[in-house]
Amino acid sequence: MWSVKILIQALTTCLFLLLAAGCVAREARASQFEHLPVGAKARLGRGTVEAVQYAPNGTRLAVGGSAGLWLYDQAYEVEFLLTGESPPTPPTIPQGRRNVRSVAFSPDSQTLASVSADHTELWGDGTVHLWDLATGTLQHTLQGHGLDEVWSVAFSPDGRTLASAGGDRTIRLWDVATATLRHSLESPYRIWSVAFSPDGRTLASAGEDGTIHLWDMTTTTLRHTLQGHTDRVRSVAFSPDGHILASGSEDHTVRLWDVATATLRHTLQAHDDWVGIVAFSPDGHILASVSGNRIIRLWGMTTATLQHTLADHTYQIVSVAFSPDGRTLASINWDRTVRLWDMTTATLRHTLQGHDDWVSSVAFSPDGHILASGSGDHVRLWDVATATLQHTLQGHTDQVRSVAFSPDGHILASGSKDRTIRLWDMTTATLRHTLQGHGLDEIWNVAFSPDGRTLASGSEDNAVRLWDTATGTFQHMLGGHGGWGWVQSVAFSPDGRTLASSSSSNDDIRLWDWATGTLQHTLQGHGWLDEIWSVAFSPDGRTLASAGGDGTVRLWDVSTGTLRHTLHGHRTAASHVVFSPDGQTLASASLDGTILLWDMDVVEIVAVNPAR
Repeated sequence: MWSVKILIQALTTCLFLLLAAGCVAREARASQFEHLPVGAKARLGRGTVEAVQYAPNGTRLAVGGSAGLWLYDQAYEVEFLLTGESPPTPPTIPQGRRNVRSVAFSPDSQTLASVSADHTELWGDGTVHLWDLATGTLQHTLQGHGLDEVWSVAFSPDGRTLASAGGDRTIRLWDVATATLRHSLESPYRIWSVAFSPDGRTLASAGEDGTIHLWDMTTTTLRHTLQGHTDRVRSVAFSPDGHILASGSEDHTVRLWDVATATLRHTLQAHDDWVGIVAFSPDGHILASVSGNRIIRLWGMTTATLQHTLADHTYQIVSVAFSPDGRTLASINWDRTVRLWDMTTATLRHTLQGHDDWVSSVAFSPDGHILASGSGDHVRLWDVATATLQHTLQGHTDQVRSVAFSPDGHILASGSKDRTIRLWDMTTATLRHTLQGHGLDEIWNVAFSPDGRTLASGSEDNAVRLWDTATGTFQHMLGGHGGWGWVQSVAFSPDGRTLASSSSSNDDIRLWDWATGTLQHTLQGHGWLDEIWSVAFSPDGRTLASAGGDGTVRLWDVSTGTLRHTLHGHRTAASHVVFSPDGQTLASASLDGTILLWDMDVVEIVAVNPAR
């Protein structure tokens, strides 16, 4: 049985790890310093998290990840989003698609060091940023790692030295006061993590080859090499007394080393994925380890045994859907959950759990009472008001990729990797028709025409097929996308006359007169290497929104086929777009783990007057 003191320490350790993984149920309220792109009125989620650190004085928490570098105060309210600009005047266009990989506070809590990487490149820019936390401004940029990504930074206990390490196989020791390079320590392999011992005499570095080096900081020479891991070591941490070094590895283990003798004490085995974070509680009685599948495990250091396991669920957001009244937004992550957001307050209302595979698609019934979610080889039907599971529709033999309700709510269509489309009777929750005709090609998207008589489906043959929903028979096919990819998204205009389709293989959106099978317009602008993940018509049918792999959302004039506006704000690929029923809000989801809510009135003003 744990004592109250140890339990409190464990919970304290969990708190920052849970925040790091995105597990805090309460969304931090945005302050005047929160960075939003022009035209966006809210951001849901803080993105996937790569790094987290408490200030030594306990007054701040730094969280780095796909959405940038966030600074929270003691109440866990957003204090800054550090961008390199002077708040509260954020840049109009974000500072590139930067993913913050590592953060470290100076011992006096006045300076924060951070390193970041570009989502689109294998390597970063080799720089380390030092931030003045009193003003939230950039103090110094340390350059010396060349074009290689920096993966870890750590301050010495006296705060005078900063160690940085990364892909160039060096550890660089910087003078913090002058922002100049003191020493470079060479390693035969790329370095993933560095940590100073509490007395500052030893520096530990974790290597790509599975070894850990212990460096003597007095002589800046290698003292010991610790061997035992069978894969890359992701993280190292010293115990508060400096006697033990913990290491987390891609071999799914945590190892405890005796620093004085450089020998292995224990191997902790329980994770079933790579271990990326290890951290000791303040008294050294608890070790927390976090794995790639966002599982947190707490180990009792007296017995070196597992005490608690905590599960988490923050991954990339792949799709969103508005309820018919516009009050609720559903979002899905690769964590097997569905989240329901209150659009009035921009806060999380419910998390729907129970899927045994990642959720690929969601759709509200026309009356807003039911939410359908596709996952694995089945579809689940949820009661939105009570957030409870009502039915599970089974029949597919592979991953369900897309779900859509007919306009009258009587039919639910589901498209699957098993190459079939199934039409379900919503009154009885039974199968009505199975549509086959895409051959050996997987189904990626389905959409009903506004009158409910026609269903469009996009597949891996880069073509769109149209089906009669009453009889379940094939009508005709729209081809022409070409290339090697698949039709990623299909959508009917509100008047039912135009069908939009986008391809994964090229910068290509096509607007069709689907009744005659003629191509009206071809829209291009996301970049030929960036697939277009999603398209959606505005309720008045005048605008088409597209989400692309280039991280942008683009707004197109449907009548002329011309680009009206490009919305910047996501740090990596924009995965889904959807308009609110009144057309005043556009929601865009991203693989950076966030959702941006765009005010369409503001966006239209900016589109007319870009200098605004």
